[in-house]
Amino acid sequence: MRSQQPQRQRGAALIISLILLVIMTLLGLAGIRGITQEERMANHSLDRSLAFQATEAALRDVEQLVEANKPTPTAGCSVVATLMSCAPPAATDTPRWLDDTFTSWQALSAVGTGVLAVTPEYFVEFLGADFECRPGEGTASGITCKRYRVTARSHDGSSARSSVMLQSIYATD
Repeated sequence: MRSQQPQRQRGAALIISLILLVIMTLLGLAGIRGITQEERMANHSLDRSLAFQATEAALRDVEQLVEANKPTPTAGCSVVATLMSCAPPAATDTPRWLDDTFTSWQALSAVGTGVLAVTPEYFVEFLGADFECRPGEGTASGITCKRYRVTARSHDGSSARSSVMLQSIYATD
């Protein structure tokens, strides 16, 4: 009888499998990182979309209030018929929407429900009553219109990661 001696193993299969395992782990981690980044981008896009839609809705609602009330404030800012309206700004003043000390932002009712609820804010600036109503006609015709600058802003409902500010110039007779 002959005894068989085990041949010496060199462990190549173990080393190769460990290298493949490390490579697969790195590929998995890179995939998870990419997916996480894409999820953040999608969340930011949703937040911005919600804030934009709420701000745009606020702008339209406030323009309807301006048309119904046509306020003509002479000094400062005050609520007139549920509408926050401000006197014409001085040319040398910091724009109100850029002024951190400006506290006359008026909240509107929330748009959406639950965690998706967004509460837009606004104010209206009276720009004057001596603007031409029809372009090219001038003010010599004696027909002039009032102009208002409506500024609205909002943040996404949960974390204020996204904010939107919109303005419109609204003309009425």
